[in-house]
Amino acid sequence: MNAVTVTSEKSTMVFEHETPAQRVLFGAGRAAQNLTAEVGRLGATAVMVIAATESELAQKICAGLDIAVLFDAVAPHVPVDIAERAREVAAEHRIDLLVSIGGGSTTGLAKAVALTTGIPIVAVPTTYAGSEATNVWGVTEAARKTTGVDARVLPTTVIYDATCMLTLPGDLAVASGLNALAHGVDAMWAPRADPINRALAAESIGALARGMRAISADSTDLAGHEQSLYGAYLSAVSFASAGSGMHHKICHVLGGAYNLPHAQTHAIVLPHVLSFNAASAPESARRIAAALDSDDAVCGLESLRRDVHAPTALREIGLDEANLAEAVELIMPVIPPSNPRPVTAQALSTLLRNAWSGADAEYMRM
Repeated sequence: MNAVTVTSEKSTMVFEHETPAQRVLFGAGRAAQNLTAEVGRLGATAVMVIAATESELAQKICAGLDIAVLFDAVAPHVPVDIAERAREVAAEHRIDLLVSIGGGSTTGLAKAVALTTGIPIVAVPTTYAGSEATNVWGVTEAARKTTGVDARVLPTTVIYDATCMLTLPGDLAVASGLNALAHGVDAMWAPRADPINRALAAESIGALARGMRAISADSTDLAGHEQSLYGAYLSAVSFASAGSGMHHKICHVLGGAYNLPHAQTHAIVLPHVLSFNAASAPESARRIAAALDSDDAVCGLESLRRDVHAPTALREIGLDEANLAEAVELIMPVIPPSNPRPVTAQALSTLLRNAWSGADAEYMRM
């Protein structure tokens, strides 16, 4: 038998992939029993529950537990002063386990505590934010959002229960679902994108599209919520591996600097970034289009957005036109050099203005 020699020059698949270790418990109606079992498995003796508007739901989920303290001072974008207060409460009660029950802001606050204390987190999401499946943290101070990556903030366990989504308002479910879908799109061309997270991202986009259409038609569609949760988890995992791309850099700056609602900002900006990058990343664009059951990625996303009545303009969620020039200056330094299409200040200015006004995303095509 002749030996086969494979040379590096002929290799087209060379990459380095890391998958963070995390336990996932998935099941409708099982949040309470799964949480009780997980607290016992981890041997926790002093539990701090972080929950805000979800406090009533939190009480039901935690009914079988002896809770040391409930912290409900949750705010969007995790202001530093609130993070510091939560850390003080955790120290005062000698907390050895954090349980976050809520959306991205709630999970984000738990991460801010874990970042400086190392206390493990069990996350019970009530939106499709995806923060529970990433090792990314973020805090805001003086209208500037700082983000980073640290293994300590990745929740040890995530408990997914689709019944927790049944009271999620329809408009927030849509925005949150598109926020999750943005994780998958960004993972296609983020700085550490590789074949594994691209495959996860494509699966997540398809699942989210199916789930969002189902719950947009009927907010009590449990199977639709399960598909959306499944997709949100996969998209977050792919994003955590690939890193933060152009889309997320834009949205983090806008949210922190101008206190815009997180999910809605992602939902509005996403089609403009996709349109900007698609022609320069044709293979990724084909994957996204296929996941959206379309011949074209941008058209497929716009069709989904119409079907689920997505928000369309940054001006409608609180961004003043006078802030656009400053936003360009703040965003340009953080755009990843690896973005598939070079980004100029003029191009970014056009992108933001059209996202602000609600213009058709098609304008950004090359």
